[in-house]
Amino acid sequence: MTIVPITSPDLDAAEVSWFSALCSDDYEFLGVPDGDLRSSFAHCSGIVKEAERQGFRNILCPSSYQVGQDTLSFVAGCAPITDKINMLAAVRCGEMQPIMLARTIATLDHMLEGRLTVNIISSDFPGEKEDSAFRYQRSREVVEILKQAWTRDEINYEGEIYNFKGLTTDPAKPYQTGGPLLYFGGYSPSALELCGQHCDVYLMWPEPKEALAQRMKDVHAVADRYGRTLDYGLRVHVIARDTEAEAREYAAHIVSRLDDAQGKTIRDRALDSTSLGVSHQARNRDLADMEGFVEPHLWTGIGRARSGCGAALVGSTDQVLSELEEYQKMGIRAFILSGYPHTQECRHFGSRVLPQMKTCSLPEEYGRVPDGTPATPLGNGVRR
Repeated sequence: MTIVPITSPDLDAAEVSWFSALCSDDYEFLGVPDGDLRSSFAHCSGIVKEAERQGFRNILCPSSYQVGQDTLSFVAGCAPITDKINMLAAVRCGEMQPIMLARTIATLDHMLEGRLTVNIISSDFPGEKEDSAFRYQRSREVVEILKQAWTRDEINYEGEIYNFKGLTTDPAKPYQTGGPLLYFGGYSPSALELCGQHCDVYLMWPEPKEALAQRMKDVHAVADRYGRTLDYGLRVHVIARDTEAEAREYAAHIVSRLDDAQGKTIRDRALDSTSLGVSHQARNRDLADMEGFVEPHLWTGIGRARSGCGAALVGSTDQVLSELEEYQKMGIRAFILSGYPHTQECRHFGSRVLPQMKTCSLPEEYGRVPDGTPATPLGNGVRR
């Protein structure tokens, strides 16, 4: 398929998404388990429905081998109870045989009538520790096979890990022409290469703005070599209140019962706990001031009890909105937000900040219309 860059008509709009805590990651007090907030379909689907009510455009459904709900089953269960919000399903490459994965995603895309997006993850499996180059090669091959399955009548693929010849794709085409958008995050050169060549949205965890800008430049350089352009996204927690003092007080509240040993146990149980990205989150905490702020409104305290995204935007409504606007000026067009507890903070952000933002759903910006027919206004309507 010819790869043609598309210029979005709404560069001032952003896809503002929320997060459903599938992986036993919902607390009133960080690190203190709460039975009412435990990972269950009822609780996590409730977060999804609240995010849709508040007007969020997408919701990340994460994946863990250790705890919580199965992501793809969960997304399927949410299809009949939602009708507007997109679902961003995290997929760990290699967990499922790629031909079966292509069919599963295509089926989900039809169930959601095109409201599916996919977060591509490269990770180890339980009991395994693979070389980074192998993991990203496996992910590359999975993505390339998915794209064949979604765009061709037959799969013919010869790779280092997977080999398929003459496999029909009928009737496993997805609802969306070309398949769902692929979101991807990773810090190594192999990760940037995979994203720049094959994915649509490059996701980052919170760091000082200078570091984010450099990371965007690095992945842009890779994409440019392939004649492609990407959108950029930021996964970050938020605490927005009427005043900065109230927001900082709530930040102190949610870590007020945190035992550091328990926090370390929570961080270490994640299979990505030794990844390069996680090490950057730890470095943020090392650079932070005595109250945990590495920038005036970027608080690293959440990373004391969480692997992965470990910082929050903390401030008044206007301050949080200004921070998001600054990120947008940098070229970030997708925000995946969360807060503790997730339903409560969804309402706080949804009522205070979200109404003041111009939002979009990125699939609409990529030349699609709801019935899956390629649209024409965006250049020639071809996927990037």
